[in-house]
Amino acid sequence: MDPAQLIPSPDTIPAPWGFFELLLILTFFCHLVFMNAMLGSAIIALVREMRTPPDAPPPCLDIASKLPYTIAFAVNFGVAPLLFLQVLYGHFIYTSSILMGVYWLSIVGLLILAYYSAYLYKMAGDLPGATRRRTLTTSLVLLLTIAFFFVNNITLMQSPQIWGVYFHRPDGTFLNLADPTLLPRYLHFVVASVAVGGLFLALLAFFQQKKSVPGAPKHLSIGMKWFTYATVVEIGTGIPFLFSLPKNVHQLFIGGAILHTSLFIAALIAAFCSLYYGTKERVWPTTVAMATTILFMVLVRDLARQAYLARYFHPSDLQVVPQWSPMFLFVTILVIGVAVVIYMLRLAARVPEEVH
Repeated sequence: MDPAQLIPSPDTIPAPWGFFELLLILTFFCHLVFMNAMLGSAIIALVREMRTPPDAPPPCLDIASKLPYTIAFAVNFGVAPLLFLQVLYGHFIYTSSILMGVYWLSIVGLLILAYYSAYLYKMAGDLPGATRRRTLTTSLVLLLTIAFFFVNNITLMQSPQIWGVYFHRPDGTFLNLADPTLLPRYLHFVVASVAVGGLFLALLAFFQQKKSVPGAPKHLSIGMKWFTYATVVEIGTGIPFLFSLPKNVHQLFIGGAILHTSLFIAALIAAFCSLYYGTKERVWPTTVAMATTILFMVLVRDLARQAYLARYFHPSDLQVVPQWSPMFLFVTILVIGVAVVIYMLRLAARVPEEVH
């Protein structure tokens, strides 16, 4: 069967596709920052918990107090890019979600349990180390499982040629395990989160150092070491991930197309700059370089998705039926929402000072 026959007809959109593309890139960038900080700091916390003697004080109170917040922000900032992805690629992401529907729907329950476990870990500071490790391990395993399901869905939406499996597996239990990019993509994603998690810890320690909190310089150094080592590994995992992509896709980024290659080289330069500043333990230059790297990689990821689907579809193919008043209302609410979030973050940052 021709894969194109399995692709549903797309809906119309209320504004030019470039508008939604921009929003998708910006919101996905924000989601990646929070999500990597969440997952990476949880992984680092578990490693530190495992290395701590049972009778020693809790080693990760800083992470424990922030983990529920980072999960909340990662989830909320993940809703927007998912919606914009559905606007532009709805006929692909809906189909892939149906193919793995059981796992996709389970994400809601898994996320609730992960969030609950993170709160238990936050409140387990006075409990034995084994209890802290169990709650943190539960939350982390659930988060990693959710991430694995998301990676599966993304690879499925980009592979209409295998959608015919539905006629043999219509029960919504299909996972794209045979895709050669699945495991390299997932590993690259997890290692990247450890790097950002280490930088997140260094940033926390940086602000603690400003307040003369005991031990802050040591924690800053530890966080930067996590960032540096994980970044080296991340670059190493990125190479097999790149060449696991279909030949017609990965060649675009190694000289096959000027835009694709330029963005990929820019991402590599930014990554090496962040690595350089990381070895020097310069927190802010590292943060700027890493944020730039993430932004470039988001753009690279978007171009790769377009290359995957080029023979079937491009967002510019979508029919525009203008509806400007809802768009203006949406932008207004978005600006207000961002302002409220910033205000809430500032209030949350003042809580420890008021308590102590």
